[in-house]
Amino acid sequence: MNSVIPRDQAIADARAVLDRARLRIARDRAAGRLSPEHDLIIRRLERQQRRNRAAAPVERAAA
Repeated sequence: MNSVIPRDQAIADARAVLDRARLRIARDRAAGRLSPEHDLIIRRLERQQRRNRAAAPVERAAA
C-alpha cells in the first residue's frame, strides 16, 4: 500500500477544504450568524490574505 499522496492531490484537497470553509463563513455572515467579534477576526484575516497575495508573485511551472 502506497501512503504517499501526490503533491498536486494534496494541494487540491486542501483548497477544496478551504473553499468549503469560506463558503460556510460567507453563508453564516449573510445570515447574520457571526458574532461581531468573529466577523472582525475573519475580516482581518481576509485583508491579510489579500495583502499577502498582492505582495507575493505567483510561482508557475514552465509550460
